[in-house]
Formats: sequence, structure tokens, C-alpha cells
Amino acid sequence: MSLFRLDASIRTEGSTSRALGDIVETEWRTSHPDADIVRRHIGTEPIPATAWANAVNGSMTAEADRTPEQTAAADLARTLTDELADADALLFAVPLYNFGVSQHFKSYIDLVLTDPRMGPGQSPVIAGKPAVLVTVQGGNYAAGTPKEGWDHATSWMRRILEDVWELDLQVLTREFTLVGVNPALDQFTELADELRARAETEAASHGRTLAGHPKAA
Repeated sequence: MSLFRLDASIRTEGSTSRALGDIVETEWRTSHPDADIVRRHIGTEPIPATAWANAVNGSMTAEADRTPEQTAAADLARTLTDELADADALLFAVPLYNFGVSQHFKSYIDLVLTDPRMGPGQSPVIAGKPAVLVTVQGGNYAAGTPKEGWDHATSWMRRILEDVWELDLQVLTREFTLVGVNPALDQFTELADELRARAETEAASHGRTLAGHPKAA
């Protein structure tokens, strides 16, 4: 029994996505106290920016003719995919940055997709596994808000994790994390507190569901 956890925040202290991920992990750990947890911190230990191109070009090159960089990229893609394949449950904590997908998470996804077990034309090796995606937003981009539609990350992440990787996914979003940081958002303090409490409750619920999933129990 094991959990794979990925964090994409560039912060180690004060990160809301990490804090919510901790809640999910704690609830999962309650049901599996002796289980292994494999961690990857791509926000602070990012995937090399050149890895994807090297892996793609290497895949079109005879193995004997690959450069050391191409071989290393393929090895890294294999390692990343092994981490996913070996785990019984998956947790991704990924903040919204500048209205889009974290560059670190995009680099990670792109490289994993170069592994033959995750490539097009076949069922991914991790299909059907239970997973939780925690994502946080400094503002609020929900329907009816002034910036509705400015979140260009969550739908893409769901598309990859649910439709491409075929995971059994739960998604948790917490908005207004910059209230208390950005004075322009001070008027939303009460709402932000409500959203925080709701997100923490939902994170605990998702952790319990993740722990009790038939493929992770």
C-alpha cells in the first residue's frame, strides 16, 4: 500500500496547496498508518526544462545513437512513471500561477507522456487509480465573478488526469488565498474565511475517500 504525492508550489513555508495536501495525506494516513508515501517536489526541485525535448528526440533515435542527454531524459521519464505506477493512490497539489498551469507541472506532465506506458494509443498504466487534485487560486474565478474564465489551469489539469491518464479523480479548489496578502482583496475577508474552512473540510473528506477506494484500500 502506498501513496504518491506531488507538490508543485514554489514555496515550502506558507503554501496553501501544501497545507491542503497535508490534510488529504493525514486522512489517508489514518487508514494506512504503515503505508509508504513517495514524494516529489517539482516546485522546488523542478524537472529540467530540456528533458521533454530530449526525450522526444531520443524516442525517434536508435538507442545506440542517442546522446547522453536523451538517454538521461528517457530514464527520468521512466522513473516518474514508475512512481505513479507503483502507487495505490495519487495526490497532486498544484497552485494556479498567473492564470495558468504551473510551468513545473506542465514540464512534469509532458515528460511522463513520453514514457511508452503513458503514450497515445493505449490505456495508461495508471488507468483507474484513485487520485486527488488540490489546486488553489489567489483570486476567485468562479462563475459570476468579474474574472470568470481567467482560470486556464484547472480544466487542462482535469483533462490530463481524468481523460488522458484515466484516473478516478476528485478535485478540490480553494479560492481567495491572497486575501490578507493583497490589500485590494480585504473586502473579501469574511468570504475567504468561509472558503478556507470549506476547503479544509473537503480536503479531509477527499482524503478519507481516497483511503477507502477499492483500488487503494
